[in-house]
Order: sequence, then C-alpha cells, then structure tokens
Amino acid sequence: MKIDGVAWRPIWADDDGETVEIIDQTTLPFAFGTKRLTTMEEAAEAISVMRVRGAPLIGVTAAYGLAMALRDDPSDAAMRAAYDTLHATRPTAINLRWALDRVSGAMADIAPADRAGAAYTLAGEMADEDAEINRRIGAHGLTLLREAAAKGGRVNVLTHCNAGWLATVDWGTATSPVYQAHDEGIDVHVWVDETRPRNQGAFLTALELGWHGVPHSIIADNAGGHLMQHGEVDLCLVGTDRVTATGDVCNKIGTYLKALAAHDNGVPFYVCLPTPTIDWRVRDGVAEIPIENRAPDEVLSIDGVLPSGEIVRSRIAAPGSDAVNPAFDVTPARLVTGLITEAGIMEASEVGLAGLRPKAVSI
Repeated sequence: MKIDGVAWRPIWADDDGETVEIIDQTTLPFAFGTKRLTTMEEAAEAISVMRVRGAPLIGVTAAYGLAMALRDDPSDAAMRAAYDTLHATRPTAINLRWALDRVSGAMADIAPADRAGAAYTLAGEMADEDAEINRRIGAHGLTLLREAAAKGGRVNVLTHCNAGWLATVDWGTATSPVYQAHDEGIDVHVWVDETRPRNQGAFLTALELGWHGVPHSIIADNAGGHLMQHGEVDLCLVGTDRVTATGDVCNKIGTYLKALAAHDNGVPFYVCLPTPTIDWRVRDGVAEIPIENRAPDEVLSIDGVLPSGEIVRSRIAAPGSDAVNPAFDVTPARLVTGLITEAGIMEASEVGLAGLRPKAVSI
C-alpha cells in the first residue's frame, strides 16, 4: 500500500540478509518512524510492546526473529530457546505459533551452518505469501461490496480494531475488500470503531484509510449498534487472531458485542482471515483459547498529542481505581455470517472449514 504515493510495507528485509526494519506503530498516528531489528530479543520486544501488531505481521516478525537467533547460534537448543521466547510474547494470535513451527520445522533437515540463511529466506517468502493471501481475501470480499453497491447508494462498512495493511504485510484482511472496492470506483464508506483501550481503529485504521483516500468516520465503540438499528451499516468486516476448527472467532475485545448487534439487526457479519489463522487443534473458542490480559494502564490512560506536537500519556480514570484489560474476546460461530479466506467465502462451521484442512498454506 502507499503513503503519499510511496509504496510501503510494515516490515521489510535489510540488504544485509540478517536484519529487518519495521514501521514503529507505537508512535502512530502522531509521528511516523521506523526501527531496525537486529536481534531475536529486539524482534520479541517489538511484538510484545506492539511496535508490530496484527496476527499475520506478528507471525512474519517472529519468523525473522528466529532467523536472527539462528544467525547467532544455530544449535537445536538455541532454536528451542528462541522459539519459547518469541512464542511467549503474544499468546492469543495463532499465526505466531504457526510461523515459528514452520521455520523451526524447516530447519530440521538443514545443517546448522546453513540454518540462518535458510530461515531468513523462508521468512521473506512468508512475507510475500502473506501479501498475496491478503490480496486474494480482498478479491473474494469485493464480491460482497459489489452486491451491496448494486442496490444503490453508498456502501457502509463497519470494522473493529485494525485489520488493515499495518496489521499484515500488505493489503490487510478486513480492509483488503474495502481498498479494492474503492480502487474500482465503488462508493464505499467505513465506520471505524475507535477500539478502546489502545485505539487501533482511531489511530491506525483511520490513518491508513486516510492515506488511501477512503471516506471514513471514527465512531465510539458503543455507537455501532445504534447505526445498525437505523440502517446505516450494510455489512461488518473484521479480522481475527484465531479461528477454531468449528468456526468460533477470537478477535480484539469488543468484536463479540458487534456480532451480537449485527445478528439482532440482520446485518451481515463477516470475518476476514488467512488460513494460517485457523487453529485446527481447538474446537471451543470460549473454553480453549487463551486470552491475553494486558496492563491496566492501557485502560486507565490514553496517548495524545499536544499542540506543540509532543506525544503525551494522560490518565483518564478516577485516581486510585484499578482496571482489568482482556485484549480479546470470542465470537461464537453462530453469529458469523461467513469467513472470507484466500480460498473463498465459507460458512463458519466445521463443515464449512473442512475443505481447507488438506490444502497447503503456502501459495
């Protein structure tokens, strides 16, 4: 995707064949900056503090992190230690484990001396694969926006959190259909949930939609149901960090409430995902998916910018109050209209997903 006409990805390989650079998302939307990752520890820190975020991007960053670890020590013991360190950074997104399994598994038959180069090459291939997967997700989702546009008038899409290109390697998942519809000339408008407590919608989704010229409006998280009641939402498009074998969807906290409102108002609720996001080992999302609990300060405070341009963090809660901060919730499959993958649009059920089991993830 482009920023001021220049093509960018949120992660890219350095020419040295050993390190990578990222867009540092902790300062967005107030300041744009990049950061060079030179070690596994720096990659782990980038994932943990959300310099990179979004399940697909986390996975690719972890793959590069494992390659950096193998550069410093290609032994099996060091690889396992690096795997454990990286895996512990964000426990909910399944793409993280998938990426680490893919890289570590590929190293089994490779001589230790050749592992670093092979892992680095594989991580780059995974990045390109993710970009193509997301383009295909958008092509399938575009059919839904075309159908909505054929009814006449503006197409209003509601999204939650940031499932845009800043959360992937390119295109995004939930935003890919929107970008492709906009580029095709469809009159599309996006209701952007602010997505408290980290404001990924207000900060990131709105930012990248603005970069691309897509009309959008930021709304408070609790406004979505009201808009649906008044016919102002044609469909919901969200991303996900993990989907179970039975079609339950784990995504940013607040997604479940949007799905309930959509179901009550007859608004189609679609989840956009690459197939590596499916966790075939889990059947009951509510009971089995570990939900990351983040620091209370994210709820009690908020980032902002002063007229001088200085970025500041301000407390917004009553002094002395504590907070609980679950980062994700689970939407049962019965509330999901369909799953949009690179392989097509399918039912959110074990039967609907069954055809994806034997297919290779890489394309």
